[in-house]
Amino acid sequence: MKHAFETMSHSYNKIWIHAIWATKERMPLIHANVENQIHQFINEQLAELGCPAKIINGMPDHIHCLFLLSPQKSVAEIIKHIKGSSSHFINQQNMVAEKFAWQTGYAAYSVSASVVGKVVEYIRNQKGHHQKKTFLQEYDEFLLAYGLDKND
Repeated sequence: MKHAFETMSHSYNKIWIHAIWATKERMPLIHANVENQIHQFINEQLAELGCPAKIINGMPDHIHCLFLLSPQKSVAEIIKHIKGSSSHFINQQNMVAEKFAWQTGYAAYSVSASVVGKVVEYIRNQKGHHQKKTFLQEYDEFLLAYGLDKND
């Protein structure tokens, strides 16, 4: 009997993505009374795209999301879809007083299966974490940790 790797008749992947994106101009618009609805909507959208989320959490001005990447989609396609559909949903449901929008950019990092648990805890503890660090400090630390330059 041949091993699957000998024939390579199937494709396998398991790529965890930690994505972060902010509200336009980092306005604190995601209030506690709508936060769960927004996270649930994003969770459902990711599932429909074949990208099941492990955890979604954030602050009034940004979102963290850990999901499995679909082999049929790019990270850019997924984030564009999620940001567009969630903005539409938030505005359609009148969840915030003014017109809601996300910032254009985002950050997305691959996560090794061996540290998924740590990333889940990090995302789960966003409220406590941001009592010590601002979003900008956190974002800069991620860029540094992943060897990226925000001026590129």
